[in-house]
Amino acid sequence: MKQIIELLGGLLIPLALVHFDFPRRFGWKEELPRLSLLNKQVMEVHTFFIGLVVFLIGVLCLTSAELLVSTELGSRICWGLFVFWFARLVVQFAYYSPELWRGKRFEKAVYMALRQIGWMVSGH
Repeated sequence: MKQIIELLGGLLIPLALVHFDFPRRFGWKEELPRLSLLNKQVMEVHTFFIGLVVFLIGVLCLTSAELLVSTELGSRICWGLFVFWFARLVVQFAYYSPELWRGKRFEKAVYMALRQIGWMVSGH
Protein backbone atom coordinates (compact mmCIF):
# COMPACT_ATOMS: atom_id res chain seq x y z
CA MET A 1 0.00 0.00 0.00
CA LYS A 2 2.91 2.33 0.75
CA GLN A 3 4.15 2.01 -2.83
CA ILE A 4 0.69 2.85 -4.18
CA ILE A 5 0.54 6.00 -2.05
CA GLU A 6 4.01 6.99 -3.26
CA LEU A 7 3.02 6.32 -6.88
CA LEU A 8 -0.07 8.48 -6.46
CA GLY A 9 2.09 11.23 -4.98
CA GLY A 10 4.37 10.98 -7.98
CA LEU A 11 1.37 11.37 -10.28
CA LEU A 12 -0.13 14.30 -8.37
CA ILE A 13 2.93 16.51 -8.65
CA PRO A 14 2.91 16.63 -12.48
CA LEU A 15 -0.87 17.08 -12.35
CA ALA A 16 -0.33 20.11 -10.12
CA LEU A 17 2.29 21.55 -12.45
CA VAL A 18 -0.09 21.26 -15.41
CA HIS A 19 -2.19 23.96 -13.72
CA PHE A 20 0.48 26.51 -14.63
CA ASP A 21 -0.19 25.78 -18.31
CA PHE A 22 -3.96 26.32 -18.03
CA PRO A 23 -3.88 29.97 -19.17
CA ARG A 24 -2.11 29.03 -22.40
CA ARG A 25 -3.88 25.72 -23.02
CA PHE A 26 -7.35 27.15 -22.46
CA GLY A 27 -6.73 30.50 -24.17
CA TRP A 28 -7.38 32.55 -21.07
CA LYS A 29 -5.78 35.65 -22.63
CA GLU A 30 -8.72 35.76 -25.04
CA GLU A 31 -11.38 34.10 -22.85
CA LEU A 32 -11.04 35.70 -19.42
CA PRO A 33 -11.32 39.38 -20.45
CA ARG A 34 -14.96 38.66 -21.35
CA LEU A 35 -15.67 37.82 -17.71
CA SER A 36 -16.30 40.29 -14.96
CA LEU A 37 -13.18 41.23 -12.99
CA LEU A 38 -14.38 39.15 -10.03
CA ASN A 39 -14.98 36.02 -12.11
CA LYS A 40 -11.63 36.44 -13.90
CA GLN A 41 -9.74 36.75 -10.63
CA VAL A 42 -11.65 33.85 -9.03
CA MET A 43 -10.63 31.62 -11.97
CA GLU A 44 -6.97 32.65 -11.66
CA VAL A 45 -6.78 32.43 -7.87
CA HIS A 46 -8.69 29.14 -7.61
CA THR A 47 -6.58 27.55 -10.33
CA PHE A 48 -3.41 28.57 -8.50
CA PHE A 49 -4.58 27.26 -5.12
CA ILE A 50 -6.00 24.04 -6.54
CA GLY A 51 -2.63 23.44 -8.19
CA LEU A 52 -0.86 24.24 -4.91
CA VAL A 53 -3.06 21.86 -2.89
CA VAL A 54 -2.62 19.05 -5.43
CA PHE A 55 1.15 19.63 -5.31
CA LEU A 56 1.21 19.56 -1.50
CA ILE A 57 -0.88 16.38 -1.40
CA GLY A 58 1.59 14.82 -3.84
CA VAL A 59 4.51 15.83 -1.64
CA LEU A 60 2.68 14.47 1.43
CA CYS A 61 2.13 11.13 -0.33
CA LEU A 62 5.77 10.92 -1.45
CA THR A 63 7.31 11.91 1.87
CA SER A 64 4.87 10.43 4.38
CA ALA A 65 3.44 7.30 2.76
CA GLU A 66 4.41 5.14 5.73
CA LEU A 67 2.55 7.41 8.16
CA LEU A 68 -0.46 7.56 5.85
CA VAL A 69 -0.81 3.78 5.81
CA SER A 70 0.17 3.03 9.41
CA THR A 71 -1.70 5.58 11.55
CA GLU A 72 -5.35 6.29 12.26
CA LEU A 73 -4.96 9.91 11.13
CA GLY A 74 -3.19 8.77 7.97
CA SER A 75 -6.01 6.34 7.25
CA ARG A 76 -8.59 9.10 7.64
CA ILE A 77 -6.59 11.39 5.35
CA CYS A 78 -6.39 8.60 2.73
CA TRP A 79 -10.14 7.97 2.91
CA GLY A 80 -10.83 11.67 2.56
CA LEU A 81 -8.55 11.88 -0.46
CA PHE A 82 -10.19 8.79 -1.96
CA VAL A 83 -13.67 10.32 -1.59
CA PHE A 84 -12.47 13.59 -3.12
CA TRP A 85 -10.74 12.02 -6.13
CA PHE A 86 -13.50 9.47 -6.74
CA ALA A 87 -16.10 12.28 -6.72
CA ARG A 88 -13.86 14.26 -9.07
CA LEU A 89 -13.65 11.29 -11.42
CA VAL A 90 -17.43 10.90 -11.45
CA VAL A 91 -17.87 14.60 -12.23
CA GLN A 92 -15.33 14.29 -15.05
CA PHE A 93 -17.69 11.95 -16.90
CA ALA A 94 -21.08 13.12 -15.66
CA TYR A 95 -20.61 16.87 -16.17
CA TYR A 96 -18.09 17.58 -18.92
CA SER A 97 -19.41 17.14 -22.45
CA PRO A 98 -17.59 14.72 -24.77
CA GLU A 99 -17.70 17.59 -27.31
CA LEU A 100 -14.81 19.12 -25.37
CA TRP A 101 -12.41 16.34 -26.36
CA ARG A 102 -13.70 14.96 -29.64
CA GLY A 103 -11.21 15.59 -32.45
CA LYS A 104 -8.47 16.73 -30.03
CA ARG A 105 -5.62 14.29 -29.46
CA PHE A 106 -4.37 15.45 -26.07
CA GLU A 107 -7.81 15.98 -24.56
CA LYS A 108 -9.02 12.61 -25.86
CA ALA A 109 -5.95 10.84 -24.45
CA VAL A 110 -6.56 12.40 -21.03
CA TYR A 111 -10.25 11.50 -21.22
CA MET A 112 -9.52 7.89 -22.16
CA ALA A 113 -6.85 7.54 -19.45
CA LEU A 114 -9.21 8.88 -16.80
CA ARG A 115 -11.97 6.61 -18.06
CA GLN A 116 -9.65 3.60 -17.81
CA ILE A 117 -8.65 4.59 -14.28
CA GLY A 118 -12.34 4.93 -13.40
CA TRP A 119 -13.03 1.42 -14.65
CA MET A 120 -10.09 0.04 -12.69
CA VAL A 121 -11.17 1.80 -9.48
CA SER A 122 -14.79 0.71 -9.83
CA GLY A 123 -13.78 -2.90 -10.55
CA HIS A 124 -15.26 -3.09 -14.07
